[in-house]
Amino acid sequence: MTRFLVTAAVAAILTLGPAYAQTKIQIGCTATSDCASAMVAIDEGIFKKHGLDAEMVLIGINSNIPAAILSNSIQIGGPTSTVFLQAADGGLDLVAIGGATVMSPVTNNNVAAFVRNGLTVNSAKDFVGKKVGAPGLGAFLHVLFVKWLVEKGVDPRQVNFVEVTFPTMMDIMKSGSVDAVLTGEPFVTRMSNAGLGTVGARYAAELGRTEPIIFYAASREWADKNADAIKKFRAAIAEAAPIVNNDREKASVSISKFTKQPIELVKATPPNQSEPVLKPEQLAWWIDIMSSQKMLQTKVDLNKLMLN
Repeated sequence: MTRFLVTAAVAAILTLGPAYAQTKIQIGCTATSDCASAMVAIDEGIFKKHGLDAEMVLIGINSNIPAAILSNSIQIGGPTSTVFLQAADGGLDLVAIGGATVMSPVTNNNVAAFVRNGLTVNSAKDFVGKKVGAPGLGAFLHVLFVKWLVEKGVDPRQVNFVEVTFPTMMDIMKSGSVDAVLTGEPFVTRMSNAGLGTVGARYAAELGRTEPIIFYAASREWADKNADAIKKFRAAIAEAAPIVNNDREKASVSISKFTKQPIELVKATPPNQSEPVLKPEQLAWWIDIMSSQKMLQTKVDLNKLMLN
């Protein structure tokens, strides 16, 4: 009788398959479409199919993601290229495990410096002396804007940058606490529709780059102990990426659900291009830009920061 019960239990476990042995992971991202491949992988059951029990965690400011990873509040995060490189430069033991999004001609136009009512911005020089809110100092939108200012002959030190999270941008603009915010869709459309101001510059479109925006990262310690989970994560992201890029309906539903943005606004703007494969050379441009902005103090070895 005992042998029968043991045999039956083993059979039941085997029948449950991957769902029985699912690894639980928490994935942290800000309220943007850049982690849409993970959002879709959850909503479409792709993570579960690959044996992962995944949950999305909303992080207010991108620059907080490395600390959240190292504290194990999340196991995988979506830092921008700049936040990741700055964290690594500061000695945080992080590794890149897969690609999330890259800049593209189609979606670069989504990025904007949005200016409050009462101010007129006709050129980069008009930002001198202004208070500009960025969703993370040293994050993607901030570094890219500084690069744009420099190319336009403006000293970034003449602009007062402060941190403003995506979800609070509308309220901050209403209060007049900042003169402009560095943001993207659907926040640009939401603030425009609310009559809070106008687009002062489409600076990402003017720069016209195609480098990575955000990629997925983990602590080296966690990555070393969870090689199988990372393999499954990569497989799930690779499966979800084409859905993000080609199925606006499914992608929009997932993005709206995570970011808490109205579905109509999300649908109106294509998400940033999802690219699950990340190569070291893709980050070389960011290293050059960050070094020129004196954001890096050491020589970053990308080969050590990329998990094979």
